[in-house]
Amino acid sequence: MLVKCPICTKDVEWSEASLYRPFCSKKCQLIDLGEWAGEERSIPAENKSTKRPPSQADIEDIEAMLSQQQDDFFKH
Repeated sequence: MLVKCPICTKDVEWSEASLYRPFCSKKCQLIDLGEWAGEERSIPAENKSTKRPPSQADIEDIEAMLSQQQDDFFKH
C-alpha cells in the first residue's frame, strides 16, 4: 500500500521496509517533529477555554504524592 508523506507528499510504501513511515525520509520526519515542538501543528481541542491552570491545591497534591515516593530523585 502507498501513502503520501505528510510533509512532501511523496509516495511512501507502508511496510516494515519503510523505516520512517509515514514519512519518506528522516528529513521529513524531523521537519514534522520540529513543527510539533514549535507548536505549529496541534490536535484541535473541543474547547480550549476549558483548560484551566493548576490550582494551588493541585500543586500541593502533586508535591505530596512525589514526597511519598521512595526514590530520592524528587526530594532534592
